[in-house]
Amino acid sequence: MNFVSVLDPTPGERRVALTPDVVGRLVKLGGTVHLEPGYGAAADYADDAYADAGATLTPRDEALAASDVLLALNPPDEATLRAVPEGSAVASFLDPFRRPELVTVARDRRLAALCLELVPRTSYAQKMDALSSQASLGGYAAVILAAERSPKSFPMMSTPAGTIAPARVFVVGVGVAGLQAIATAKRLGARVEAYDTRPVVAEQVQSLGAKFVELDVGETGQTEQGYAKELTDEQLAEQRRQMAKVVASADVVITTAQLFGRPAPRIVDADMVAGMAPGSVIVDMAASTGGNVEGSVADEEVVVDGVRILGHANLPARVPRDASAMYASNLYALVEHAWSDEAGALALDAEGDEVLAGALLTYDGVVRDERVAKALEGGAA
Repeated sequence: MNFVSVLDPTPGERRVALTPDVVGRLVKLGGTVHLEPGYGAAADYADDAYADAGATLTPRDEALAASDVLLALNPPDEATLRAVPEGSAVASFLDPFRRPELVTVARDRRLAALCLELVPRTSYAQKMDALSSQASLGGYAAVILAAERSPKSFPMMSTPAGTIAPARVFVVGVGVAGLQAIATAKRLGARVEAYDTRPVVAEQVQSLGAKFVELDVGETGQTEQGYAKELTDEQLAEQRRQMAKVVASADVVITTAQLFGRPAPRIVDADMVAGMAPGSVIVDMAASTGGNVEGSVADEEVVVDGVRILGHANLPARVPRDASAMYASNLYALVEHAWSDEAGALALDAEGDEVLAGALLTYDGVVRDERVAKALEGGAA
């Protein structure tokens, strides 16, 4: 079985879907691996390292034409999906609600599309959970970026010239990204506060040495898979009203709230930004999906009344070696789960298999995820 991965054309992307270590594991599993020359250069992986691991360096068109399984990171474009053989498989982030044209191509070409966003959040599937692995590194990178752009030092310092107070960091959203942001800011010596609509995470915040901010916005909670439930417009307005004082006292605000398949909720409005001191920094980790912060722009730094709003969309790419290693490991775990030693190939019959039933977006000409299928019908795709 031919596993193929090619250069990712996404601007600013430095991560790769496969590392030399995972290439070696795929070869040991029983597959052959074809990579485009220069594949890992952005993450500082040399072609020789891939070749030593067992990969064959193959021109892009030839590699895609011979592909049984395309392994990618960002959603492949339509041309790439049309270049692989009909009925082959693809495993990648696919962003199905914002990229319906890719779902249509995958369906019409009868591709077995394994969507990394749809991997179930279960204990068994944790090793395949690429959303969490990349979010964790994104949370880390958000704090490092904020520290770089802030005019303040993060830790308290006692000097002959006086004492420097620690920076105050406020993290909104205590999922995987938020928890890593809290931990990183604490390691840098900041005073950290955090808020989430799920009171159940207060203990996790406190265990990291941060203060959990309590806001009364009415009934909240989490979904079966552990995500925060979407708030009503009225609850969001009340959340902003109560949060304004905390935001105003912060030197750094990091927002992490994203909703799969829907625009990010607006959490920090223009009035809250205006209430922050000049020199304050906001990192909006949801800028690419509409933004948690009014005025944020994806992949840009905007200054409003002296407050820097950073909308860098691909924070994990700032630590490409580790991000690539984690993603490649997630991808391999999914391949290994679906691998049949008897067939020497992927066995993608999802019947009775919770992981494949969740992750298979399209299979045998059918869009299997009901939410995505309904969205496609609404768009007459």
